[in-house]
Amino acid sequence: MAQESVGTEAWCLLLQTRAGTSPAPTSMLKLGLTGSIAVGKSFVLGVLAELGCRVLDADVTARQVVAPGTPGLKAVVEAFGSEVLRGDGTLDRARLGAIVFADETKRQLLNSNLHPFIIAAQDDQIRTWQRETPDGVAVVDAALMIESGGYRRFDKLIVVHCRPEVQLDRLIARDGLPPEEAARRIAAQMPQAEKIKFADFLIDTSEGFDSARAQTEAVFRELKVLPDKR
Repeated sequence: MAQESVGTEAWCLLLQTRAGTSPAPTSMLKLGLTGSIAVGKSFVLGVLAELGCRVLDADVTARQVVAPGTPGLKAVVEAFGSEVLRGDGTLDRARLGAIVFADETKRQLLNSNLHPFIIAAQDDQIRTWQRETPDGVAVVDAALMIESGGYRRFDKLIVVHCRPEVQLDRLIARDGLPPEEAARRIAAQMPQAEKIKFADFLIDTSEGFDSARAQTEAVFRELKVLPDKR
């Protein structure tokens, strides 16, 4: 694995939530947004934010729970040692990423240490949104939502996908990876065809931004007229 900074999508893969935690008590429509690496989830999340949804990127939460002085960072250091820290006391994501991407057991250890903190932060945010806009729509973007079972916490699931060759080209261009490394990272995930089976709504980004935006807007219109928002 390259030793430069771990990409946003890759980092999300390390820190996603697992099943078995109750969702925040809220009457908001809660949406899960997921998809494989480099399929365009961030773009779709941005469009949903423009349309008025309250959005939460799991990578942002993952960074917050390992900020200096947090219980999350303490848990990581206890599990992996102080060598995963930079000189200023912040988490060295590249070093930690190199450790856990090379060892599935260590990746599972990282997830098990951090998922309670991530879940709690997400639920706190949803509770805040519920107080502010009780009739609103909350969207949580998480890369491993299906694999972990975390999608069950949400009322509806949106799966973003694209053609495999488009995905590969995007990942190579985005992260500057050799084709074989990009293909390896894609192959390490659940196939897109499997994720699609879990979807309530699908957004295909293969044809670019304009098409993806139009599909996202169409999904949003459908969500707004759901009976009892469920």
